[in-house]
Amino acid sequence: MKYVCTICGYIYDEAAGALESRIPPNTPWDALPSDWVCPICGAPKDVFEKAEEEAPAAVKDEPLTSFDASWNQLALSALCSNLAKGCEKQYLAEEAALYNQLAAYFETKAVPKEGNVQDLLNQVEQDLKELYPAAKQAADDAYDRGAKRILVWSEKVKRIQESLLKRYETEQQNLIKDTKVYVCEICGFIYVGDTPPEVCPVCKVPSFKLVEVERG
Repeated sequence: MKYVCTICGYIYDEAAGALESRIPPNTPWDALPSDWVCPICGAPKDVFEKAEEEAPAAVKDEPLTSFDASWNQLALSALCSNLAKGCEKQYLAEEAALYNQLAAYFETKAVPKEGNVQDLLNQVEQDLKELYPAAKQAADDAYDRGAKRILVWSEKVKRIQESLLKRYETEQQNLIKDTKVYVCEICGFIYVGDTPPEVCPVCKVPSFKLVEVERG
């Protein structure tokens, strides 16, 4: 049997094993240690899927509106920040500066939301169950290849967020103790470890785009 990492696409083949992780050939998936992680992106076992499984059927739903009024100020700040990065790549310095100003403005207006790790995990799981199928359907209906590509990246990042939150519930601060946390500036991929991968396993940009998160 073969199992595929839903984050970076790495394939674990039971017949071949994983020599980079010192897993010998003919090691069944269920025999892998519970703390075994993807040798490419560091994702845990629970994000892997059987290679033979068919993709779930598309969920028919109402098309998404262009703007959701329920977005909070912090989400708007992140959106403007991403738009600024897009403008920078197109050498639109003036537009990038304006978007950065908007991002800073919305960040100052953001109100911290009360909650805990379980609340955040519930939201992530709801997004994966409801939001992404609806967004994919909307992109299919609009024949929007750009949106479909972004959704592929975004869903992979959301799944790594889900796996990290589940690990944090068990390990608490030990998850990030004596190590570093990196975030890809392009797609948002999160990596926990001393040294980031040479390329982002989601969007394939070089490692210098994976920025270390500063801790207060």
